[in-house]
Amino acid sequence: MFPVDAFQNTLRKASECFDRLEIRFHLTGGITSILYGEPRMTQDIDLVIDPVATARQVDELISSIQEAGFVCDEKSIHLAIETAGMFQLFDRTELLKLDIYPRELIPGELDRSEQCEVFQKVIYPIASRQDTILSKLIWISKGSHKSRRDLRQLWRNSSSNEKTFVRKYAQQVQQEALLDQVLMEQDELE
Repeated sequence: MFPVDAFQNTLRKASECFDRLEIRFHLTGGITSILYGEPRMTQDIDLVIDPVATARQVDELISSIQEAGFVCDEKSIHLAIETAGMFQLFDRTELLKLDIYPRELIPGELDRSEQCEVFQKVIYPIASRQDTILSKLIWISKGSHKSRRDLRQLWRNSSSNEKTFVRKYAQQVQQEALLDQVLMEQDELE
């Protein structure tokens, strides 16, 4: 596990690049599960970034992240933008990897970002609880096993409005049966 300072330094450098170019972003993935109260290990940082703003200034973004000390593959960045895929950045100072998604997995998720104190007195936008649950559901449908426990824990701590939002979206994408299946599963013993 990486020290907290390494995560903090890497995230600060990345957010400065996005902020300078006015590219909206939020944290997602394992770190949001942790922030919403599900203790778990994570080895990287996942971020969703605004696909439109990113496509408009991709060359400036590449220059900015390289100047900040990240290693990146320019072809992968262009491909991720074209295909709504993912690209990676590697912080050569902290030796941490960032998975960057220039797309919204859940339509409108960047508009529902919540501000959260991620590190002491350091606030970043994070995916809302309901969008975090939905992204876990989508990853489960693609074969992710570790997302199952995260989803159950997040669900337990959700408000009735958040649960209603999740159910409606799960119905729209025909994943309500999977949601019910995962919610019925027992958590494994630690």
